[in-house]
Amino acid sequence: MHSIRRLPSPRILLLSLLLCFGVAFAPSAVAATAAAPVRIMPLGDSITGSPGCWRALLWNRLLSSGHTDIDFVGTLNQQGCAQAHDGDNEGHGGELVTNVADQDLLPARLAATQPDIVVMHFGTNDVWSSIAPDRILAAYSKLVTQMRTSNPDMRILVAQLIPMNPANCAGCAERVTALNARIPDWARGVSTSRSPVTVVDQWTGFDTLADTYDGVHPSASGNEKIAARWYPALAAVLDRGVPGGPGEPGGEQPCRAAFRVVSSWQGGYQGEVTVTNASSSRVSGWSATVEAADGARLTQVWNGTLTTAADGRATVGNAAWNGALAPAASAAFGFIAATSAPGGVPAATVSCTARAAVS
Repeated sequence: MHSIRRLPSPRILLLSLLLCFGVAFAPSAVAATAAAPVRIMPLGDSITGSPGCWRALLWNRLLSSGHTDIDFVGTLNQQGCAQAHDGDNEGHGGELVTNVADQDLLPARLAATQPDIVVMHFGTNDVWSSIAPDRILAAYSKLVTQMRTSNPDMRILVAQLIPMNPANCAGCAERVTALNARIPDWARGVSTSRSPVTVVDQWTGFDTLADTYDGVHPSASGNEKIAARWYPALAAVLDRGVPGGPGEPGGEQPCRAAFRVVSSWQGGYQGEVTVTNASSSRVSGWSATVEAADGARLTQVWNGTLTTAADGRATVGNAAWNGALAPAASAAFGFIAATSAPGGVPAATVSCTARAAVS
């Protein structure tokens, strides 16, 4: 079982004391107090678990942006990072994803921790061992099947691996590139509406010289980049809600998104999206989906954090400073989009979700 990390919250302590004195509660009040947090499993090898300080950065960024009903889970509890965080994880140093699949190691770990969401960066040791992409992707597929056996509504985030270029593995850089190129098509083939698989690009913009200390494992700057890439994708899943979790749809607040073109040129344009809190309550954060027309893809975003799905659809989460919105208040983010379509007026379909502030 995953280890116990935190003292009970003041609400739970108060409830326990009152129950001891025979104070009765309506069933709805007890259920609300006992609502379980969304359980998130970081899954992988040493890049995730030893010590995997990107998890600490991600945990604290989620909390600071209003995602307080979360619980990182795993059969390991490795800290070793400068900031306090929920250290539970499933990042086993030296493991190969093909071995985990072949030896059926994951089902027992899932049973012990019961995650709602899996965040997976897995396959670095397989690449180092010259295992072919076909075998690695077959292992991914088996793990996805086992995740859905554990939880048919599992939300699954899968990374395109960070680059690797260790001194004693001349072919690793090329092999990780080859695997990453296959992951989006694989994800489209296994994703379902009930249990979607989201690809998170951890490869682009990651420099093995600047962002690792050995050509493989992330340095402080590498951990920052990994957390920054996971955050918008994971926040978007939490904003949409998971069945049975505190963020389940219905708890979302009404939100409006509007798109405008700022300027355009041959091969691209600058756009802006305004997100408005359309509810009568304060919200603590938002995310917007941008589906650009004519195959355009967002390449740069400011005043927000960008993640791009395999089909090109972009999700932009609020920045740390513009997530909280009073009723009728708005926040805007800008972006650059690249397109190969000749001429025409740039267009995009936009939508947004917002989450209620914690009272």
